[in-house]
Amino acid sequence: MVVSRMILNETSYFGNGAILKIADEIRKRQFKKALVVTDKDLIKFQVATKVIDLLGEKGFSYTIFDQIVANPTIEVVRGGLAAFKESGADYILAIGGGSSIDTAKAVGIIAANPEHEDITSLEGEPGTRNPSIPIFAVPTTSGTAAEVTINYVITDKANNRKFVCVDPHDIPVVAFVDSDLMMGMPKSLCAATGMDALTHAIEGYITKGAWELTDMMHLKAIEIVGHSLRDSVAGKQEARESMALGQYIAGMGFSNVGLGLVHGMAHPLSAWYNIPHGVACASLLPTIMEYNKDYSGEKYRSIAIAMGAANARELPLEDVRNAAVAAVRQLGKDVGIPQNISELGVKEEDILSIAKDALADVCTAGNPRTATVGDIVELYRSLISDH
Repeated sequence: MVVSRMILNETSYFGNGAILKIADEIRKRQFKKALVVTDKDLIKFQVATKVIDLLGEKGFSYTIFDQIVANPTIEVVRGGLAAFKESGADYILAIGGGSSIDTAKAVGIIAANPEHEDITSLEGEPGTRNPSIPIFAVPTTSGTAAEVTINYVITDKANNRKFVCVDPHDIPVVAFVDSDLMMGMPKSLCAATGMDALTHAIEGYITKGAWELTDMMHLKAIEIVGHSLRDSVAGKQEARESMALGQYIAGMGFSNVGLGLVHGMAHPLSAWYNIPHGVACASLLPTIMEYNKDYSGEKYRSIAIAMGAANARELPLEDVRNAAVAAVRQLGKDVGIPQNISELGVKEEDILSIAKDALADVCTAGNPRTATVGDIVELYRSLISDH
């Protein structure tokens, strides 16, 4: 008998003004002081300040740690941990995209489990003994779903690698999914994070661990992203609210069943070249879908239907699989995603080393088609503009 597991966070609030519920949750939980984890740009452009000002207005104590960078590193986590210890905080308030929330997760886990202060021992499923210091998560992008997942990713710059940590103890206790905070996203970030959400949904739907409950979530997420991302990139409020929900639904699913080769190949691209994670995933997704298409039964038909492909219910299986890939590829083009990895600075002489890192990535094992180093090399090479 196969036993499937579902882990979700305690509480989430959705909709414009959801951040107004932060004060209620602080009082209810009797928290005394927050470490606010965010980045300088979110403060500069007065996105994070919408939340920070609420704390001040209500008389809540806090300290700010604003050293977050894209693809957060071991060094950033160490800085956050030192700030937490010095602050005397009893909870963490993470404001930002996946980088802020992932850093908060690592800091919260290590603060509660100091035997992992080396950080790298958190890779994979570390089996931590204690739940994280409580985390409130306020996402400002529509893609990573870090506010509802049990995963986080840290970059080891010394070894040119990203490592994935999977820990039920790290999930934020409350998420505040407020699309007002997402209206400040530039088009490029909106596109990249939105395609990351689509990647989560598609990979979660076809991964080896997928089952009926997560299939339901992933299909709905594919439908929402497929119908909302173009308008979201255009800056329409209603579409950004839809994307905020769609990426969260995808997170509910993939957090519990894993991902696949797109993420396995994207992580080393970010580690080697500091490519934004969503861009790396989006550039790879159609090609890896093509690679996987004969290993997913009828699921590509459901993807094609959810994406709105014409006649998807009636097309022969081979044709509908191609239609699903084409629909995803066209969406990426429409929102400005690079269609080859040369544009991202990837060098052919690095590909073999990157491919070895991709094969070792924890996400790769979930792919429906088993890949070899040679397969991954050829997939990368197919996305170099000279090929």
